[in-house]
Amino acid sequence: MAGKHIAPTRTNLLRLKGELAFARSGYELLEQKREILILELKRFIARAIEAERKADQALAGAFEALREAQFATGVSGVASASRAVNIESGLALRERRVMGVPLPAVELSMNDHPPYYGPSGTSVWTDEAVRRFKEALASLAALAECRISVMRLAQEIQKTIRRVNALERIFIPDYEDSLHHVEGALEEADREAFFVLKLVKDRLEAEEK
Repeated sequence: MAGKHIAPTRTNLLRLKGELAFARSGYELLEQKREILILELKRFIARAIEAERKADQALAGAFEALREAQFATGVSGVASASRAVNIESGLALRERRVMGVPLPAVELSMNDHPPYYGPSGTSVWTDEAVRRFKEALASLAALAECRISVMRLAQEIQKTIRRVNALERIFIPDYEDSLHHVEGALEEADREAFFVLKLVKDRLEAEEK
């Protein structure tokens, strides 16, 4: 919006003042949104780091138990027992919104049907491996929730920063320049009108004498 292309009228002056006020209000709201999103992002980054640590720990423990089970009953024995494991798992996804950003809430459900196998051909480590892998699966679900939230928050922050910068560096200065142009033109027109009226008044007074 180039100020020189706007007709210097009272109507345009009022419109520009309203649009400038609206742009400044939008800028303040976006700044508040950016700050809130950054705080939320920091919180989820901390949660993601902790969730990743727990997931790594859970997976390491699960594979350790699996190796122990293989030592105790052999690879073929563990493979045979694994085919008998009957666990139905599912994910339920819900969403909550933070400043308009949809953040996932991942709920892992497991429908267990023990006993999976008989005591012969297995060991205590077989049961331990099953238990630990179930825990690892829950840890991975929590990690996925945190990582997706971090990704979505980071994307929204980038969008918000672009909008803030556009208002601060382009739109608001443009409105201010246009407003200054229209105000200046109207003031000049008022001065000219006053000068003309004064000339007319002086001429009328001179003719009356």
